Amino acid sequence: MDGLVLSHPEQLERLRRVCPEAEGASVLAGDPCFDRMLAGRPHRERFRRALGVRRGQRLVVLNSTWNPEGFFGTGGDQDILPSLLPRLASELPADDYRLAAVLHPNIWYGHGPGQIRVWLDRARRSGLTLIDPVHAWRQALLAADVVLGDFGAVSYYAAALDIPVLLASATQDRLDPEAPLAAFVRQAPRLDPHEPLRGQLEGLLARHRPVAGPAEFTSSAPGSSAALLRRLFYTLMDLPEPAAPALLEPLPLPPYDPPRRTAPLDVRTRAPGADVWIERSTGHPYDAVGERHLTVHEDARDPGGLALADVIFREGQPDDPRLGGPEEWTAEVLRRYPHCSLAVYVTGPHSCTVRAREHGVFQLSAGPGADADPAAYASALYAWWADGGAVPPGGTTLRVHAAGRVHPVTVAPATGRPGSAAAAGPDNPGAESPVPD
Repeated sequence: MDGLVLSHPEQLERLRRVCPEAEGASVLAGDPCFDRMLAGRPHRERFRRALGVRRGQRLVVLNSTWNPEGFFGTGGDQDILPSLLPRLASELPADDYRLAAVLHPNIWYGHGPGQIRVWLDRARRSGLTLIDPVHAWRQALLAADVVLGDFGAVSYYAAALDIPVLLASATQDRLDPEAPLAAFVRQAPRLDPHEPLRGQLEGLLARHRPVAGPAEFTSSAPGSSAALLRRLFYTLMDLPEPAAPALLEPLPLPPYDPPRRTAPLDVRTRAPGADVWIERSTGHPYDAVGERHLTVHEDARDPGGLALADVIFREGQPDDPRLGGPEEWTAEVLRRYPHCSLAVYVTGPHSCTVRAREHGVFQLSAGPGADADPAAYASALYAWWADGGAVPPGGTTLRVHAAGRVHPVTVAPATGRPGSAAAAGPDNPGAESPVPD
């Protein structure tokens, strides 16, 4: 063996005890993976936007190593993640939390991508994103507000980056009891799967304090691994080292990957005046208060849900010829589903066109500082109308309360275009009609 790269002297001490003959080949050279994350920290907000994380939302990264005792185990009592995902989607409001999963590459290779996606299909339809296990996990980790993980390296990296970590699987059978990772697992807070999940996550965030161990032991030479490793490589090749600085490849900006929720959403609202409080999730919490309605994506797996939906929505470009544009699509939806009161065509990350059966066609646009899902704005408008609100001819502004923020949303009549409220005719279900007494 010509060289054994270690990241910290602590590893050298343990190596000396168990395999003293390897000490001579050992080289302390830091951790290039950690160094790339340190360099990528200034781009955290970009990574969050790439994942569709909005202002006020908290990104929960679920992380599993590949051991049977890991978060994503092979069955039995240790198979925690698949059983926990439906509860996460149900208990965490969709506009307050964003969920992403980082699974070890060996999980993907061991079971196959198709099987992984089948197992997690329900969670993906509820908004879970599966992160590329090779090229994008570091960016997701930097973007995270909290990591829900196990005894794997990703959880340790998160703690080293001062990201709150809650362990869902904390077995130590496969860890060296003297290793810093084992010490971290012994001390890190644990998830109680029998208690409400939202309260545990919020409590973790409120109580979080930096942990010294992971930051200290991940690398003894943070930011210097490129230079140390290149020096080693050229020494082993007996070649002169280049004079130019040794640099690591920066973390690339991942593709834009916002959540796509096609599972039915249970919506709870309160609409006193122009202020509308809204909370959406894929479950039916027992402590729900206020008015409720059901909103369903047009691509829902079970088409029966569309027949019961109060609000039906989809995303698309305004000039998409397949859909005929927002006005045509919304009119078609109301004709097809008599129970539906509001059809919502999301035209961009901050806007949508809505057609109400009793009110006509309107454009919704995010005002200054607003940053929530336009489909949530549409549900807020639905609740406001149900509470007796009426849009004046010049439009109005609603204050939508979600994710701990107030989002001003402009509501304007869509007049002067074919298929709009002004052009609605007797055969158009979006034609203006008075609000029933």
